[in-house]
Amino acid sequence: MALKTETMVLNMGPQHPSTHGVLRLELEIEGELILSVKPHIGYLHRCFEKHAEAMTYPQVIPYTDRLDYLAAMGNNFGYVIAVEKLLGIQIPERVEYIRVIMAELQRIASHLVAIATNGADIGALTPFLYLFRDREYILSLFEMTCGARMLYNYMWIGGLSHDIHPDFVRKTKEFINHFRPTIVELNNLLTFNKIFIERTANVGILPLDTAINFGASGPVLRGSGLAFDVRREDPYSIYNRFDFEIPTGKGLVGTVGDCWDRYYVRVLEMEQSLRIIEQAIDNIPEGDVHSAIPKRIKPPKGTIYSRVENPRGELGYFIISDGNLNPFRVKVRAPSFVNLELMGELCKGHLVADVIAILGSLDIVLGEIDR
Repeated sequence: MALKTETMVLNMGPQHPSTHGVLRLELEIEGELILSVKPHIGYLHRCFEKHAEAMTYPQVIPYTDRLDYLAAMGNNFGYVIAVEKLLGIQIPERVEYIRVIMAELQRIASHLVAIATNGADIGALTPFLYLFRDREYILSLFEMTCGARMLYNYMWIGGLSHDIHPDFVRKTKEFINHFRPTIVELNNLLTFNKIFIERTANVGILPLDTAINFGASGPVLRGSGLAFDVRREDPYSIYNRFDFEIPTGKGLVGTVGDCWDRYYVRVLEMEQSLRIIEQAIDNIPEGDVHSAIPKRIKPPKGTIYSRVENPRGELGYFIISDGNLNPFRVKVRAPSFVNLELMGELCKGHLVADVIAILGSLDIVLGEIDR
């Protein structure tokens, strides 16, 4: 006779430290074993897409900052590229180089938060302090450029809000020289730490076919072994001029596609971002970053879908123009929203304590989930 047991519903969240934002996870558990996980969202609804209908095209840019607020430069980048395609305007070379440099600095800053919080969730506080120290270097570069440290409104349609500071190139090179040894230090401290490996290896395994079927992108998809990166597969701006690699999960310490692989892909991506910045920083041409900014932005009737590779994956903007000063419709394809759908698949059969490791490995930001 089979032993009958009762299941219990356990609510995790919404609280900030444990769930990376205002998210409630509804867990059905049998003892410590997870039977199902259902994410509940909507606690932080920002109404971005509806706001965009009431704003002119340039006025939408500060709202994009507040989607993935840890990768605001990337949000600006994706939106202005989409509008520029609608307008059919040519962007100055200087603007293109500066945009790429800022986007890659932002990728590093975002991954530093992802890695730091993933470790802190599991109980490793020291790497959190070290990595936030290094993130400050990047935020200072942004502050030097446009006066803001988190929400920038920096990339404008046709150009940039500010040209780079005279000391920007020198200080960026100083950051690169400082940060490379820091990655080695990170690997010694956390990446190959025995306790961290035991908490993340062979936990939350995401098979490649499941990742593709769910529409996953970014480090979540690449952690499962597929080298898909929008910068390489559908190049935008001037990314096709740079030499860089697309890191993927290899199963170095566990099964391909586990929490550790997703974590380690982000570590390797920071090294590749440094490569791109190094190639771009010495080749910034002269020019005026305001010369191509239209005095009146009124795209012709039409639709556009444009995508960029944000730190969390494919960020897409679908814009419908009816020929007026305001967009008729702006729809965002947010990578965190798509990747969050995987929680139910990844947590089945694991223990309650593993939920935090799995959620941290997805690196979600609720600002773009509740957009």
